[in-house]
Parts: sequence; structure tokens; C-alpha cells
Amino acid sequence: MSEDTETSLDESGHNTVTRAQLSEAVYQEVGLSRNESADLVEAVLDEISDALARGEIVKISSFGSFQVRQKGQRVGRNPKTGEEVPILPRRVLVFRASHVLKDRINERLHGEA
Repeated sequence: MSEDTETSLDESGHNTVTRAQLSEAVYQEVGLSRNESADLVEAVLDEISDALARGEIVKISSFGSFQVRQKGQRVGRNPKTGEEVPILPRRVLVFRASHVLKDRINERLHGEA
């Protein structure tokens, strides 16, 4: 998305990018119709979601990789009561940013862009 593309604010007041905004960016950049752009964005997100659900690693060059990891059962503690509570095993989604993305973020942070 270009720098002049508007973003929405979430409930915490942070900028967020929505599916509709991604679709609009595809429409502006690629020249597909708005419906085709929305369908393309949905197809890409569906493919990423399906691959992760199958346990596959999703690597997007110059962006990063998504991976589902299994976390084992462990004992947690209720912060109010101090009571020990079992935390059940679960799968968690992990994102690891590429060096290209990290560099781009840090350039913006330091005003070098």
C-alpha cells in the first residue's frame, strides 16, 4: 500500500489496515475491478490460512514467515489469587519478520526513508 493510503484506527487508537483497504490498494495498483481486487485479496488470505491450518510454514519473500507451533501443557498462576491453574496444550501462530521488513521498519523509525 502506498504511504498516502488511509488506515483505520482500532479500539486502542492504533492504525490498522483492513481487508477493504488492501482490496482498494490492489484496485489502484493493479487495475483489476474492485470486485476482482476483493476476490484476489480474499483468495490470498484464504490460501495463507489454509496452509497454516494444515501445519505448513508460509514464507513470503522480503516480508516474513508464518508458522504454527505447538505449545505444551504448563502450570500458570491466577494473578489475583495466586492459585496455580493448568494451561492446556494449544497451537499458536508465530510471525517472524524478514531482515528486509525489519530494516524498512527501522528506517521509518529513524526517519531515514
